[in-house]
Amino acid sequence: MYKQIGILTGGGDAPGLNAVIRAVVRTAIGEFGMKCVGIEDSFEGILGETQTMKLTTKSVSGILPRGGTILGTRNRGSFVKMIDGKPFFPEMPIGEALANLDILEIEALIVLGGEGTLAIAEQFHKRGFPVIGVPKTIDNDLAATELTFGFMTAIDIATEALDRLHTTAASHDRVMILEVMGRNTGWIALHAGLAGSADLILIPEIPFSFDSLVHKVIAREKGGSRFTNIVVAEGASEVGKSATYADKGELRLGGVGEHVRRRVEELTNKEARCVVLGHLQRGGSPNAFDRMLGTNFGACAVRALANGLTGNMVALQAGTITTVPLSEACANIKTVPIDGQLVRTARDIGISFAAPKETKIER
Repeated sequence: MYKQIGILTGGGDAPGLNAVIRAVVRTAIGEFGMKCVGIEDSFEGILGETQTMKLTTKSVSGILPRGGTILGTRNRGSFVKMIDGKPFFPEMPIGEALANLDILEIEALIVLGGEGTLAIAEQFHKRGFPVIGVPKTIDNDLAATELTFGFMTAIDIATEALDRLHTTAASHDRVMILEVMGRNTGWIALHAGLAGSADLILIPEIPFSFDSLVHKVIAREKGGSRFTNIVVAEGASEVGKSATYADKGELRLGGVGEHVRRRVEELTNKEARCVVLGHLQRGGSPNAFDRMLGTNFGACAVRALANGLTGNMVALQAGTITTVPLSEACANIKTVPIDGQLVRTARDIGISFAAPKETKIER
């Protein structure tokens, strides 16, 4: 049994991170008699002059409803470099980190993060250091788990935004565009679009055509609906074109909503407005489901560690928490099936994805 374990959070923040931290600490101390050390600012906190905090049941009291992470997090760091588009893991920072973990008397790690963070965690496992991963991605695009915490809260926020845009769009006969997160996958856009009564949903998995988009707007006009609500994932792209980047130097996605707005006004002569939800989807208190899922993940991560299942990630499959190897957890992303049930349902109720083949479909 481990005497002392460390916990860290990496990548973008998500509602529910503190729920996981709280559950890890309460389970480790109360159930297994382990001590807990929080590592600040992701893996960077175990380099150089280490940044850590002692975690007790008292110190995590009251953090369940808090957004963000009390440990801090980083999207970038010293542990991975991109060479020719592929990740490379330098030996020096990992060696230094392992030495510092020994000095700190941390015998195992629980790592909360997405595919990038968990890929670093796997490097520690390969060098013999005990690690358990907890999946964290607001986009819900890790293939090994059915859901990740924070996703349901993001859908709630996006759905509420669509509800509010619906009334102002109808009042002014406008086209309203809501840009949501979704770099490679359209899960947030699809779920929120269905729940929030969008007329068009643009996602990375289905390249869109402005001919089809305009056709939908005009068809609604002819049917007596002089407004249109569009939800677009940040990674959505026009047929034959790449995704839209706000900052090409850093390859930071953003701007597709504004691009759609400009083209809609040019092609329809209708007034259009764009709202970018951005980090509003990440911030604030997690909803009840994400608190429950985060708590479940945290407790099960400690139990997996105590049972010797190192080198694994906890995952939700068929309503049960299980474990999968870290190597499998990060191998594939989970994209929206373009002929799947949710897409079929959306089309059945009249939602368009502005695919070229939809141009001739009257709604």
